[in-house]
Amino acid sequence: MMYLNSFNPDAFLCDKAKELRSSIGTFIHKVDVGHKLMPTSLYKKKDNNRNCLKEAMKWKESFHQLLSSKDGLSAFRTFLKTEFSEENLEFWIACEDYKKTPLGNKLSGKAQCIFQEFLQTGAPREVNIDHQTREHTRQQVAVVCRNCFDAAQEQTRILMEKDSYPRFLKSPFYQQLLAQSSIRKLKLTFT
Repeated sequence: MMYLNSFNPDAFLCDKAKELRSSIGTFIHKVDVGHKLMPTSLYKKKDNNRNCLKEAMKWKESFHQLLSSKDGLSAFRTFLKTEFSEENLEFWIACEDYKKTPLGNKLSGKAQCIFQEFLQTGAPREVNIDHQTREHTRQQVAVVCRNCFDAAQEQTRILMEKDSYPRFLKSPFYQQLLAQSSIRKLKLTFT
């Protein structure tokens, strides 16, 4: 229960700004994804057309295959946007990028940005991890080490693998992607 004398107008306005940012982002993604379901990078090059079905079929083999493919990441990100849950993948990608950052002053700032964007309570793109992992990661970020996000990243990866990935494989989006890949393959065979 909020009392009048404990009301903080700055905190209230900050919360409303976050809600508005989230709503606008959701709307933009919905509009953007609604008319572009196919990741265009899959079919840009003619040589690439021969391998698209083969590559898209590999994504069924394992979640690791999907994450290790540039086009797989693009397709999975597009799918997650339709479910408004792309923050998990974005966090995973940010962690992978962080691990490749050269040691130095930038590492600390990058760690803080990732924590504030994805892990801090009330973060703009907060991922769903348990309190223990969040606190452990907060402590690790304070000492700035290369693997400070490992526990949170792994928890997020498991969540995507167990939840979003099976839905992706069963989705009309992925089925359409396979169908379009095989149609393109057939067209190449007959021309």
